This record gives sequence, C-alpha cells and structure tokens, in this order.
Amino acid sequence: MTPPLLGPDGNPLPVPNPATNPDAARGPSLHVDSDWKAQAQAEKERLAKLEEERAKSEPGRGPGGAQGPNGEEFPPADFRSLVGVLASQAMMGLGAYGDEQGRMIVDLPGAQFAIDLLAVLEEKTKGNLSADESTHLTMLVGELRSRYVQLMTIVAQQMQAKAGGAAALRGPGAPPPFPR
Repeated sequence: MTPPLLGPDGNPLPVPNPATNPDAARGPSLHVDSDWKAQAQAEKERLAKLEEERAKSEPGRGPGGAQGPNGEEFPPADFRSLVGVLASQAMMGLGAYGDEQGRMIVDLPGAQFAIDLLAVLEEKTKGNLSADESTHLTMLVGELRSRYVQLMTIVAQQMQAKAGGAAALRGPGAPPPFPR
C-alpha cells in the first residue's frame, strides 16, 4: 500500500474515486489557453531573433561561444573568459586541482607566471575596462597573490621542519648533508 499524498498543511489529500466522479478516471488534466501559448511562442521567437542579432554583431561568439569538434560548447570569447583561463592556470599551480589519484599537485613557478600575466593584463588594460571588469581583475589578482604567499609560507615551514629533522637525525657536530 502506498502512503497517502500530503497537502501543504500536512494533511492527506483526498483520493479521487472513479465510481463517484467520472473525471477522476481520466486523471488530472491541465488546461492551457491558446493566448498563453501564443505569448510563449512570440517570446521564444523574439529571444531567438535577439540571439541571432547578437551573434552577427559579435563575430566568433555564438549563443554560448564556440563549439569544439565533439560538440562541446565553450564559454564566450570575452575578457572575463580570458581572465578565467589565466586564473584557472594559477589555481592549478597552487594545488587547487588534483591528479587522477587525488594527489595535490603544486607548481609554484607556473602559478607565479599565471599570476604575473594577470597583473600585466591588469596594468596594460587600466582605464580601458568597465568598472565591473576592473574590480573583478583587481580582486582576483589580490586573492591569487594572497594564496600564493600562504602556500609559499607553508612550503618554507615544511622545508625548515624537514631540515631540522634531518639535522637531529645526523646528530650534533655532523657535517651538513650538502656541501656549501
């Protein structure tokens, strides 16, 4: 036996009885008037026309950008996408994405390069961006630089701990592991 359907008040909904109500045998129905359908169709056509005009006025940019060889849709080729690609490269170098085994991969020189490229982009486009683009880029570069410094601090601490642990294993007065 299936549990009863409950209404918004938590009480069971009445079960239609086909013996007493012939409409119950047909099941629930939905009535949509033709005016609503016509309005929906007109809106759909209007939006398609706007999208087509936008695609014509912005070369290289379709509804969602370009399409790859396998039909996958790329984001639009615009300033925000360019910044996003460089930011993704920086985040990857900072260990935000793992490899197939789930290990964190850190590439600090690669992260620094991507962050520096974003900083160059910020400097060279100063005064030519919208307020939104400028704010987004400035905040992004600041956030990435902050994460880079945090990660560099952690790496330095780990290297110090490792060097201190190795010195303790060698004992006092032992020569350093590498000639200086």
